[in-house]
Amino acid sequence: MLRNGFGRVVKALGIGSEQKALPLSDPAISQIFGAVPSTSGVAVNASTALRVPAVLHAVRLISETVGSLPCKLYRDTDDSKETAKEHDGYRLTNNRVNPWTSASQLRVELTTDSLLFGAGYAKVVRVGDDRPFELHRLPPGTVQRHTENDGEPYYIVQREHGQQERLSYRDILYVPAFGGTSPINLGKDAIGVSMSLERHASKFFGSGTRPSGIISNDKAAGGESGAKTIGNILKSWRAWQSNANGDPLILDAGWKFDQPTMTSTDAQFLEHRLEQVREIARIFGVPPHMLYELSRATWSNAEQMAASFLQLCLRPWLDRWQDTYATVLLSEDERDDHYFEFVIDDLQRADAAGRSEIFGKLVAMRAMTPNEVRAAMNLPAIEGGDELANPYTTTKTTAPVSASAKEAA
Repeated sequence: MLRNGFGRVVKALGIGSEQKALPLSDPAISQIFGAVPSTSGVAVNASTALRVPAVLHAVRLISETVGSLPCKLYRDTDDSKETAKEHDGYRLTNNRVNPWTSASQLRVELTTDSLLFGAGYAKVVRVGDDRPFELHRLPPGTVQRHTENDGEPYYIVQREHGQQERLSYRDILYVPAFGGTSPINLGKDAIGVSMSLERHASKFFGSGTRPSGIISNDKAAGGESGAKTIGNILKSWRAWQSNANGDPLILDAGWKFDQPTMTSTDAQFLEHRLEQVREIARIFGVPPHMLYELSRATWSNAEQMAASFLQLCLRPWLDRWQDTYATVLLSEDERDDHYFEFVIDDLQRADAAGRSEIFGKLVAMRAMTPNEVRAAMNLPAIEGGDELANPYTTTKTTAPVSASAKEAA
């Protein structure tokens, strides 16, 4: 049995089994033929792209934030909603998906798979009565997604010894990236430019792209004597560099020292690198200041960019997770009154004053009831909270109950 990385890809290709073809979009293809080079000539794949600090932080920021947010299973009631803690779906989204993996860690891993390879997969293990019992992550290169003639998806999972397993869409937790393609693949040219700039910076500051100085003499004699003279000058140069007394550097016999200056293109090198950070921020939908590109961030707009990160970047990922949870963890009948929802209050605390002001105005103008506000804050309903009334203008008061009223009751 092949045990190296190529052997795993051979299994993914289905060699020795009925399945012979593999889609070109599958991550296993790049492991055989190598990463597809970008326009800059740099090979960009999941491994090399993560060496770019901006890409690494964008992937970590999205995946770890999705993993850190609690996801709860709710059940609709007559006038409110309540957590369905007795349901197996609540345990699998809040506690552990299997004895060695927490629900939070699985979300981190599958979101990372989606960002790097285009999709994340996990197998649903069910017990005798078809209840979901455990979730097991599947490497992206071992899963192929197909569709029936009516559009219903199914999955082919590569197992050990070249065996295959066909699973229904209800048995695979599927978390796709936008368009089913990795952002790294879609933005490989921009990432490739950033990798080229990173490489150039390493060579530049390591004195690989230009000499630290030039020692010349237009009238120096050549041949063996000239080489010997240059050797002596080089020894003097190194002795001067190691000298801690601040002695001046003296070159005799007409020798000159020139230090090359940076060209205008080199002077703009830092600007090019900052622009590539902004390009990578666009690829992942992350505000630039969250990748520590702070040139255009201020105290006033940083809070708004944080809100845009939640609404424009995280919200689509949270919606995908809620949908895939409902698909595999809820039966068709349960979907009528059960639903998954991420609790995002922690991300909105920075704008607590703004939220309070908006909710207060909505209640005052009779656009929302107090219970609707409490539901938006994931709080239970209260008695009398379904009345549309302006609390700032109402004349109702709650007086103590008189003794005669008590006796009448």
